[in-house]
Amino acid sequence: MKLNPYNTDLDRNPANYQPLTPLTFLERAASVFPDHIAIVHGALRRNYAEFYARSRQLASALSQNGMERGDTVSALLANTPAMLECHYGVPMCGAVLHSVNTRLDAAIIAFQLDHAMSKLVIVDAEFMPLMQEALAIASVNPVLIQYNDAEFDGPQAAVKAQDYEAFLSSGDPDYAWLMPEDEWDAISINYTSGTTGDPKGVVSHHRGAYLLAQGNALTSSMQKHAVYLWTLPMFHCNGWCFPWTMSAIIGTHVCLRQVRAEPIWNALADEGVTHLCGAPIVMSLMISAPAALKRDLDRTVQFFTAAAPPPEKLLADMKTAGFDVTHLYGLTETYGPAVVNDWHDSWSDLPPEEQAALKARQGVRYLPLEGLDVLDPETMAPVPRDGKTMGEVMFRGNVVMKGYFRNPQSTQEAFEGGWFHSGDLGVIHPDGYIQLKDRSKDIIISGGENISSIEVEEALYRHPAVSVAAVVAMPHEKWGETPCAFIELAMGQQADGEMLKAWCRDQLAPFKVPGQFIFMDIPRTSTGKIQKFVLRALAKEIADGAPVNLLADV
Repeated sequence: MKLNPYNTDLDRNPANYQPLTPLTFLERAASVFPDHIAIVHGALRRNYAEFYARSRQLASALSQNGMERGDTVSALLANTPAMLECHYGVPMCGAVLHSVNTRLDAAIIAFQLDHAMSKLVIVDAEFMPLMQEALAIASVNPVLIQYNDAEFDGPQAAVKAQDYEAFLSSGDPDYAWLMPEDEWDAISINYTSGTTGDPKGVVSHHRGAYLLAQGNALTSSMQKHAVYLWTLPMFHCNGWCFPWTMSAIIGTHVCLRQVRAEPIWNALADEGVTHLCGAPIVMSLMISAPAALKRDLDRTVQFFTAAAPPPEKLLADMKTAGFDVTHLYGLTETYGPAVVNDWHDSWSDLPPEEQAALKARQGVRYLPLEGLDVLDPETMAPVPRDGKTMGEVMFRGNVVMKGYFRNPQSTQEAFEGGWFHSGDLGVIHPDGYIQLKDRSKDIIISGGENISSIEVEEALYRHPAVSVAAVVAMPHEKWGETPCAFIELAMGQQADGEMLKAWCRDQLAPFKVPGQFIFMDIPRTSTGKIQKFVLRALAKEIADGAPVNLLADV
């Protein structure tokens, strides 16, 4: 083998090689622009010097309480300054951040805490009753910290927990925070499913977070001092890495506890918001707001949406209101969005219906993603670029997860053939833009939230009157899609939709409860497998107005 002279006596050393980590973005921002406003939350204004000092204090306090490299710190928080501080302070002490979906039920939260082996949890006062319920089920016994947000005016439960501000004050604002020993070190873990089946704790590393954070800025054309409104939950894939992106461009976070039309419009106008993200339901909420709540904007605001493509009318209304909408696609396993519908200027001259069809495409790869294709999962060969032949969407590159925590089998299956298998089925058009057509794992996306049909079915199977349950996605004008349950009753048993809905409310998080219950003989193949494609078609017919009683005889 030929000796490469460019690799001789030119080794890595501390002067020319450092692990990539988004934590350095905050250090630089505080050093160069210490007085620039980093966080807005109600009346609170916090600059970068304060943001950096508080993050270091948090890291210091965590370290003093025994948190070390590789330990897990969980956070059940709304979109608040504390959640932003967790995105820096937790990894600054070497620990791994576990952002918990605030909409989950206690059983699933308990499962996540146990699986992630959480040693400390930081909980918003609003969600403390939920966390107490989860901890009563869980095996772990983490240190409990309560965050009391000044913008939360609801009741606070009496609980034996340390106050977040007191905990923070015990730390050193000059703490010599820890760089990762390797950029492959974990920075976060996020869960994609509940207690059923394989645990899916997606592990992300510092390198991927660094690259996707920069990719966000490039993809969204974010200028220095951009202003970002938090309508996207920060627990979703670490807020699509935007908590780190904003430090890179010395931007301003505008926090929002709840996604409501009036505070959104007020923030857009009063805080000079330039960018925001969210599911199509957020757009619908904004556009359908009473005229008295809407505000005139003196700039075009960039809105990035994922999940189901927005309807043509909604896109037109958003454009009229002063928003430029861009469609993104990704998964927790790709740090959030890694695919963008990169818009061509010439497309803007097309008729509205053609523009809407183009907007419905998921798009092409982000800059930091090395490979994106639609492959035949059996042969791993690319499908024809004809916009018709379906295959599985697959990813390859530095913004793909490390793997699934404590689950080597699922990790191996996900990376079979040297690609990450998304489980999403789609086509690829002649111009290289991909478009999703179905989800092989039957995941239902409602208002931007992933719902496992299996989890809902298992809840229904626990009801004594249910013999067979099959849950599929039903199109929904507001939420994009919602669960629809097809039910066969057990012999001699009786139940109606309201009874099963009440049962599901006791078993599941509210957004997972089916909106429709259809009682019928469920179609099966000759081998007894439920034909979900038939049920999806029926659900669509029902959503379009077909009488349920006529469909029950199918």
